[in-house]
Amino acid sequence: MKRIAYWLYQFYVFLVLTPVGFLLTLIAGWLTVLVAVLSSPRIASRYVAANWARLIAFLTPVWVTVEGAENADPSRSYVVVCNHQSQYDIFLVYGWLKLDLKWVLKAELRKVPGVGIGCEKAGHIYVDRSNPEQARKAVQDALDNVGDGVGILFFAEGTRSPDGKLRPFKKGAFRVATSQGLPILPVTIIGTRDIQKPRSLFIFPGKIRMVVHPAIDVDRDDAGSINRLMEQTRQAIASALPEELR
Repeated sequence: MKRIAYWLYQFYVFLVLTPVGFLLTLIAGWLTVLVAVLSSPRIASRYVAANWARLIAFLTPVWVTVEGAENADPSRSYVVVCNHQSQYDIFLVYGWLKLDLKWVLKAELRKVPGVGIGCEKAGHIYVDRSNPEQARKAVQDALDNVGDGVGILFFAEGTRSPDGKLRPFKKGAFRVATSQGLPILPVTIIGTRDIQKPRSLFIFPGKIRMVVHPAIDVDRDDAGSINRLMEQTRQAIASALPEELR
């Protein structure tokens, strides 16, 4: 019986979720462009893109639990640091973290139809990972144009964890936090790897959880604190993971 249910669901993924999700992504991308131009990037991000993420999650379906939502103060700006387990991390954080999120994205994603220009107009940050100077300037330019209630989001591991275990953190997020004096908001993502495993096209319904930890205050231009902030943030994120994934 379970095997029949498994294959029936995969047919649903192939025949319904994938094509409908692709269409919704194209529509959301171009609607984001329109709303950003006619109104503001903040409205495009918080309403169009966040509802797109929630709709994809609903269609999958996944059931979301959020803990510590009160730690994300919409009147403050943050460097948001998350662990990275699967593509569904994007839907979870975008749909349920109540901030105007700006993502740091690989420059190659700018070429994706609809998505690329939608992300650009919403204020997301494209960086060339092979050019650190360009990456720093892109982040700086974005920060110069954001207001309160914005989260500059980094997956600090740099890439998805292949086995779900928390990987070492890279320094980019912490350099931005210290150079701008922005508090770090640690966020733990749990369970998205069970929805879509790395290097797999198969998707499964299930339960996922996001834990928003108290913000970590940062002193501006205190470059010497980067290693301490990395460790403090990593400990906060790890504290909500199952012991075998820390």
